Amino acid sequence: MRNYRRVTIKIGSNVLTRADGTLDVTRVSALVDQVCALRARGIEVVMISSGAVACGRSELRGMQLPQLDNVDARHRGHQVDHVARELFSAVGQVKLINRYYDLFRDRGIHVGQVLTMKESFATRRHYLNQRNCMMVMLRNGIIPIVNENDTVSVTELMFTDNDELSGLVAAMLDCDALIILSNIDGIYNGDPRQPGAEVIRRVDPDLDLTDYIMTERSGFGRGGMVTKYRIARKVADEGIAVIIANGKRDNILTDIISGEGDTVCTEFAPAAVPASSLKRWIAHSEGFAKGAIRINDRAVEAVNSDHAASVLPIGVTEVIGDFEKDDLIKVLDAAGNLIAIGRSSYGAAEAREASGKHRQRPIIHYDYLYVE
Repeated sequence: MRNYRRVTIKIGSNVLTRADGTLDVTRVSALVDQVCALRARGIEVVMISSGAVACGRSELRGMQLPQLDNVDARHRGHQVDHVARELFSAVGQVKLINRYYDLFRDRGIHVGQVLTMKESFATRRHYLNQRNCMMVMLRNGIIPIVNENDTVSVTELMFTDNDELSGLVAAMLDCDALIILSNIDGIYNGDPRQPGAEVIRRVDPDLDLTDYIMTERSGFGRGGMVTKYRIARKVADEGIAVIIANGKRDNILTDIISGEGDTVCTEFAPAAVPASSLKRWIAHSEGFAKGAIRINDRAVEAVNSDHAASVLPIGVTEVIGDFEKDDLIKVLDAAGNLIAIGRSSYGAAEAREASGKHRQRPIIHYDYLYVE
């Protein structure tokens, strides 16, 4: 049996919906049973559940929705499909969370809904506020069910999909494992539709699977295996085990946790040394960087070495953007490739003044630097 204390479970849209797009109530009930079994073993569970948009779409199927063809002035500039997504999400979120509420209540367990947005992770203060809220829920035996608030998230600031959200939540709550349930058994060493293709069972930190990843998206969700792999790699590098498995397989969660039998899945082995809570936040905050610095080859070598190294002004060749002290900034090499991200101890003007000079304090101290 795996010795997990706390896990995040992400359930994809294709797990929760039937081929016709309606909610698969039987599958939802079976997954709830398995989550309850994990709870009975003393494991704290956080759920990231897709399916709200699919639920809303099926609920409104057959209805005339003229406002989707005549979007009013407040929504000009939005794509019609984005407005439809907001509508389906608003209707479907109610249906989905009520289903979870009823199923868990029948088993004597309380759940709480957490609707969030990418912007809510932009600052350390907001990040910690969300963390504290969910930690209080867990300490009181309540299962947080987390989803993006699609009704207010603007396109530019949306999560790529719930895989990205699940990775952030798993890191934020110091989970031992992130289990991503999809409608596929894991990452294959070839096209899974072709004979001979097999699931890669274990991914060690130094194993690159980029060549094996298919770029197709799932039928009802926004994501695909590309995002799953990227998130799984990042979260595993932060010291959290990641498992990608088929949520439509019976008893998949309890089989994974028990470790009994030959459960088909792809497991990303966690880094031996976990990242700190602060570095985990920084790792998932690339999209909130307010600027960047470009560093020379010698500084790149120092940052990428096995030794703890801060980014010093002497190695900075260019300061990009107009950021302030304590803002997150990107660290780029001479070719513009992302090397790291960190919290700047300088404002942009002061950083430009210090660039290329000796005996200056670090622009980004090692404690606030996450190396990609």
